[in-house]
Amino acid sequence: MTENSASGPRAVARVMRPRSIAIVGMSARSGSIGQLILSSLKVNEFPGPIHLVGRSPEPIEGRPVLSSADQLPVGVDLAVFLLPAAAVGEALAACMRRKVGAAMIFASGFAETGDRTEQERISAMAREGGLALVGPNCLGFTNNVDGLMVHMLFARKARRFSQGDAPGVAFVGQSGGLLGHFQRAATARALPVSYVVSTGNEAGLDLADFTEYLVEDAPTRVIVLYAEQIRRPAQFLAACERARIAGKPVVLMHPGRGAGARHAASSHTGALVGDFGAMRTQVEHAGALFVDTLDELMDVTEFLVHYPKPPTKGPALLTASGAFCAIASDFADSIGLEIPRLSAHTREALKAALPFFGAPNNPLDVTAGNSAAIPALCKALLDEPNCGSLFVSFPLDGKPGMIRLQAILKGIEGSEKPLVTAALGDTSPIDEDIASLAKESGLIFSRSSDRCLRAIAMVTAYGQALERRRQEGEASVPAAITGLPILAKGTQPEWLGKKVLAAAGIRVPEGALARSMEEAAGVAARIGYPVVMKAQAAALAHKTEAGGVILGIGDEAALREAWTKLGENVGRAQPGVALDGVLVEAMAPRGLELMIGAKRDPAWGPVLLLGLGGIWVEALGDVRLVSPAASRRTIVEELLRLRSAKLLLGFRGSPAVDLDGIADAALAIGRLMLSVPAITEIDVNPLVAYAKGGGVMALDALIVTDGAVQ
Repeated sequence: MTENSASGPRAVARVMRPRSIAIVGMSARSGSIGQLILSSLKVNEFPGPIHLVGRSPEPIEGRPVLSSADQLPVGVDLAVFLLPAAAVGEALAACMRRKVGAAMIFASGFAETGDRTEQERISAMAREGGLALVGPNCLGFTNNVDGLMVHMLFARKARRFSQGDAPGVAFVGQSGGLLGHFQRAATARALPVSYVVSTGNEAGLDLADFTEYLVEDAPTRVIVLYAEQIRRPAQFLAACERARIAGKPVVLMHPGRGAGARHAASSHTGALVGDFGAMRTQVEHAGALFVDTLDELMDVTEFLVHYPKPPTKGPALLTASGAFCAIASDFADSIGLEIPRLSAHTREALKAALPFFGAPNNPLDVTAGNSAAIPALCKALLDEPNCGSLFVSFPLDGKPGMIRLQAILKGIEGSEKPLVTAALGDTSPIDEDIASLAKESGLIFSRSSDRCLRAIAMVTAYGQALERRRQEGEASVPAAITGLPILAKGTQPEWLGKKVLAAAGIRVPEGALARSMEEAAGVAARIGYPVVMKAQAAALAHKTEAGGVILGIGDEAALREAWTKLGENVGRAQPGVALDGVLVEAMAPRGLELMIGAKRDPAWGPVLLLGLGGIWVEALGDVRLVSPAASRRTIVEELLRLRSAKLLLGFRGSPAVDLDGIADAALAIGRLMLSVPAITEIDVNPLVAYAKGGGVMALDALIVTDGAVQ
């Protein structure tokens, strides 16, 4: 990467750590944005040259004002544009002539209006000229590491990190207003903030660039991103992977779950995955922690700033209420948080500290008036090898509250496991000395037990996902699948789709395509009755609705009758459709009907879908999305997270199904998507799963390609 590149970490560094700054569009008017930025540079004692470009013929605060950016010295690091949208292009061209390294554009009136023409023009100009752009339609940035603030709304002294300071959180996002919320929340929680960056429309530098920069930034421990559109998915995923390998958590919030989903009539998979689902699946697989709400974002961020290595085991819970033990257990179960069983050694240690009527369980009731036992109980729970963290929830008001808090702090001395504390009592007042002690001690201190448990659940699941990736190692490129049939572009008929599945190693019913009645009779005689007949044509997407499927054909006479009936049904339902023939197959034994699908998103790449099959996948939408590079273990875990997972494990007398066989089929479809780029969708519904050891069988297959497969 060259020093003058328009993207990447070096380009970000020219913005965040400039050696010289030009304010382009400077005004002599008091209170103007230019005056605000100049004031901010002064209050932060910016050490480098500051150049002013504006209309004023007189110097401003003793600094000369240039009439054009063409008069700037060569090689200014950062130009801050205070110009209207219509003037940006001309000034940008001048900056490029003067070899300015980066430009920040505050102006609105670009792509956010719906017309992308001018934004794309200036983006192309900057890219070709090696000039890094921030914005347009952004608010600026704060660099608390070096003590620099360039913001169109505020002029404040930024913090300067000192050697030995604990690393903190960097907030980067496309919404300046929301970044203000994050920064205020972080300040209230006493979290060190390294950077706050508003990226706006991202005509140049984007979230991928800033993430790459922050991965290498020692004062940043946690990277928090707010995205409304991720413009370069492949580069962003690569940046998240680098952060994962470096052990630096990335927390991402991205709205739009239901707004832009595409619905494909040709398959269930296309309708159920959608753009958002594909994006979230790939981002999480790359190692980011995805949140849905503002509360979740701040709660998990605080947790990870204090404990950047997330736990991989569930928490121990300590409280002074038997009722809260039950409530917390129910809530944990509802959010998928496992409350581990305690070892015999820990139970004995707890018994020694509890009164005779106390029960040494998890959650643990310390029992009323037993504050003296809190240190020993906390230590025993933190020493429990089955628990990854400790959650303490007590009333912490008044003199008893101070006694309890001091006892908690004594009990956690020397432990590196995460501790989360919630003060019961909703919004009842907490004494200032108690709140100050909690803050000074660096505790994660909340008023909501529910929020604490949800954050613990999310961070623990995140830790488990990271640990799986570490154990499994980096995914290798799958070997090419041999024996694939030749496929034309478009939707493939079932008989061809099943040839693809068979080549990938997925079992399909015995049978063959028949183009005449006599061929059909020959196939049936070879494989044995009863058989099923299915009309075959790429244009016949919904065979069952068209009467193109006849089951349970018991002999040749019934076969001949079904052949005639099949043709009549399809002719009525879809006049003029040309059939490839009729697929004659052996009737498959009954089993549990599942679905495995895959979709290749144009931006995010392929994603697998697992769920209940038949009509239920549409009716219930009970599906899980996973990366096609997911491991067998991950696939099985996701299957068991289905709301209908009880059916997989045996229900009302039915046997447990072959989870390994289902996982094998999913892995095979993942290999197809990764090794055959022309395949855009696969829909295997139903995939019938049999009892353990019986494997699975694909009873239907729909494959869509955007190009020929030779």
